[in-house]
Amino acid sequence: MASLSTLKINSYFYIGLMFLIFGLFLVVVGFIIGIHPYFMIFLFAIVVVIQILISSSIVKWSTGTRILSEGENPYLEEMVKKLTIKAEIPMPKLGMVEDSTPNAFVYGLSASGSTLSVHRGLLEKLNDSEIEAVIGHEIGHIKNRDCMYMTILSVMPLIAYFGMRSLLYTRMSSRNNKGAGAIVLIGLASLIVYFLTSLLIKKISRIREFYADAYSGHITNNPQALASALTKITYGLSLAPADQKTKNAARSFYIGDVQNAHKEMERIIKNKNRYDLDGDGVIDENELEIAMSEEANNSAWEKFGGLFATHPPTFKRILALKEMDTDMRKGNIPSDNIYDKVEF
Repeated sequence: MASLSTLKINSYFYIGLMFLIFGLFLVVVGFIIGIHPYFMIFLFAIVVVIQILISSSIVKWSTGTRILSEGENPYLEEMVKKLTIKAEIPMPKLGMVEDSTPNAFVYGLSASGSTLSVHRGLLEKLNDSEIEAVIGHEIGHIKNRDCMYMTILSVMPLIAYFGMRSLLYTRMSSRNNKGAGAIVLIGLASLIVYFLTSLLIKKISRIREFYADAYSGHITNNPQALASALTKITYGLSLAPADQKTKNAARSFYIGDVQNAHKEMERIIKNKNRYDLDGDGVIDENELEIAMSEEANNSAWEKFGGLFATHPPTFKRILALKEMDTDMRKGNIPSDNIYDKVEF
């Protein structure tokens, strides 16, 4: 079980671990190439500032978001306004992506500078309660400053990735054994750091997805609506091409991930006859929830491959929301314990 303080402790622990690993990496690289560690840290700070300045533009461009003008979509505007008032945060800008898959995301480094963007498919394929629950999830991200954390942390594996590429240029320095050796050492160190920081940033992403789910259940007073929405989102995303570039460019920002959805649905489709309980040839919403739970519990991918996922398995999110819904109906979850059903 978890609490808001646990969210902070876990997040700060993994964030601190990332900075420790990356700090040691900068010291090692600085030593290899003969640059003072303080200067390496200064260069890192510059890259972070650049990332902060351009991150919103990159997400907006890569996702195809179009900013909505005031009054252009009164339905969405009113729903977001109502929930932001309850959350006591500023009204974010609203964006629309002309995509038939159901999805939503937020970006921006502060509550006042955030943009909440939805896919056209979300408004077309989900009912009012489900849409409200998804909006509540995104507002949870704004409330917990998740975009700020993820944007800054993403610099570390990005820098390590470019360090890895130095291995490709080793042959260019083959005439200088000392130079070639330095490049190999930097490349190997970068490979290790890239692997570790990538695992950690995905762990942090999964934790914060769980907390955004719980916040949605709290602010809408309807956790079951988000559980239903997640089922539809997972199924809808599984129909999209797995290699969609726009999805992969900012996949940790979305409420649902295309690649995760494909992995979950592939296993379910293989066992369609087992999960089609009423024998009508179609796996409905209730059957899909059962299938997700059984497949994930019996899957080695969920136990090991899930370490590389930006989002928790859908069945775990649904289970936590259903337990939260049961306790809320019994009056067992006061407002200061809204995260008690979060597990990770």
